[in-house]
Amino acid sequence: MLKKRIIPMLLLAEGRLVKPVRFGEWRDVGDPVKSAAVYNSQFADELIFLNVSRSQRRADELAPLIHAVSKVCFMPMAMGGGIASAEDAAFLILNGADKVVVNSAAYHLPQVIRDTAERFGAQAVVVCIDAAWDARASAYRLYSDCGRRVEPATLEEHVQRCEQAGAGEIMVQSIDRDGSMQGFDLELLRRVMRATTLPVIGAGGSGNYEHLRQAFVDTDVSALACGSLFNFSDSNPMRAKAFLTNHGLRFKVV
Repeated sequence: MLKKRIIPMLLLAEGRLVKPVRFGEWRDVGDPVKSAAVYNSQFADELIFLNVSRSQRRADELAPLIHAVSKVCFMPMAMGGGIASAEDAAFLILNGADKVVVNSAAYHLPQVIRDTAERFGAQAVVVCIDAAWDARASAYRLYSDCGRRVEPATLEEHVQRCEQAGAGEIMVQSIDRDGSMQGFDLELLRRVMRATTLPVIGAGGSGNYEHLRQAFVDTDVSALACGSLFNFSDSNPMRAKAFLTNHGLRFKVV
């Protein structure tokens, strides 16, 4: 049985950490390198960095951050935002990223997933899916380009195509719950879990430790990525794992 993980998710814009609500306007929440050092001291299992800048995003812009964070942080790092080719993914991994996070390219260039997995292993490829509930259609809509472009694929179809292309992990973000601190979209997580055999990371909505417990217990996701929970409260990964361990959930020893 895979042990669960708590993963701080750090969103980047113009070199700063930011936190939006429902993928909209964001607040500046600090320095990424200093925050990474703090998470390292708090025994986070991994870190996910995503460049969400509205201007042109390029993978090579993340290299200086990888080098700086590697000096203060000793845990797996996943990097995403602006990955448009297998060469972009390789650049990040060769510069120190343990994993890459692919979102927009996964819809139209599945060879990015395939080529990266073949070169570095499936464990190095995380596909991120941004989804929002469409009440009229009674279905989840998928979005790329930081939530600005609607994609025609269904949730289940896209998850399965990414798995077939060689992804090692799926991260699903609820746009509706992003920054709300009102709890995860459990139905969204359940649907992704039913559609794949891959480990699933849930994101969007963490507001307290009970939200984490409920998501783990009700959906059996492998990991939960948190932003606002750690940015806007006195919560941290070490306290979160202590709470969850007391409720019978198992975590790897860091």
